[in-house]
Amino acid sequence: MKEIKNRAKEKMEKTVNVLLSDFATIRAGRANPNVLNKVTVEYYGAPTPINQMAAISVAEARVLVITPWDKSTLKQIEKAIQASDVGINPQNDGQVLRLVFPQLTEDRRKEIVKDVKKMGEESKVAVRSIRRDAIEKIKKMKKNNEITEDEQADGEDDIQKLTDKFIKEIDGYVSEKEQEVLSL
Repeated sequence: MKEIKNRAKEKMEKTVNVLLSDFATIRAGRANPNVLNKVTVEYYGAPTPINQMAAISVAEARVLVITPWDKSTLKQIEKAIQASDVGINPQNDGQVLRLVFPQLTEDRRKEIVKDVKKMGEESKVAVRSIRRDAIEKIKKMKKNNEITEDEQADGEDDIQKLTDKFIKEIDGYVSEKEQEVLSL
């Protein structure tokens, strides 16, 4: 019984972590090195994340500076960013790349907020699915006479409390991200 609860909690935590990493890649109008997390560069025949090939720093509120450790990779990094879904053309001065994030329009902010809400909703659906699986396992244990009815009720109650906690946590992260997007 405890194992079912622990496994459900672990899966719910992973769901929240995936949501947070997805939120980190959302462009909210200010420079954020995390937008480059999913961009890889073909480097010696292997796809390599930019943050393993260059120093990425925030020069100003809306400017990211990418300084490659190996200057010969500058063009490759530039092409990878252009080919990605970051949506910003890097400025290459021969030494570093600069990504200037444009100010977001009101419409674009609203679109981003919609995406944020959708991601939050998908995470909540995943958490509820984990709850359903855990409760089915508990019912199966009861059916096989491995636990009593009281233990079943307690187990289901614990799983529900866990679910409520994670749903509330997801709602909090969604509203935080909404505020961040709308407050620029």
